[in-house]
Amino acid sequence: MLAWNKVMAIQRNLKSPEAQALFNKGGEIIDLVHEIVALIPEDDEMLQSIAEFMKADSYILQVKVSGAEAGRLWDIKMECAALIRQAGNSLYIHKHSLDAFDFEYVSYMDLLRTALDEYKVLFIAWIATFDPQKSIEDEWGLFNPPGRIFDDSDDIDFDDDEDEDFDIFGSFDD
Repeated sequence: MLAWNKVMAIQRNLKSPEAQALFNKGGEIIDLVHEIVALIPEDDEMLQSIAEFMKADSYILQVKVSGAEAGRLWDIKMECAALIRQAGNSLYIHKHSLDAFDFEYVSYMDLLRTALDEYKVLFIAWIATFDPQKSIEDEWGLFNPPGRIFDDSDDIDFDDDEDEDFDIFGSFDD
């Protein structure tokens, strides 16, 4: 887990209140996942394997928010958002795996699902803040803004100072 001062530095660098709220809810989900997986017997290899997947998926909920906020491009932000969505869906359905392998406290996954439902609401508000005009053509065609036609005259000013002072890890001397 990230050291607390690193987490605080990342939070200071989030660009919008929507990103901040999403990041914070992601932290709550990480904590909840850790509480649930702590209940898994250490000698159950299959459940321990599922626990590792759950922890990895929960970390993505914060890491990719930070990654999206560090960039300016709509397509990169959407790529991070797609990875967040995938991790959230995986966390949601891990309940079935835990149930299939007779995890005694599988009912606690309902708490996680409730937190994920709350996260989804914040996620939708967050992606609405993405500016589709700040995009470059995705040659794979997956992350192009709907209705946007690209041509050779499309330029993005990468020298504007909007994000000049953005440092994803901030200062650790605080």
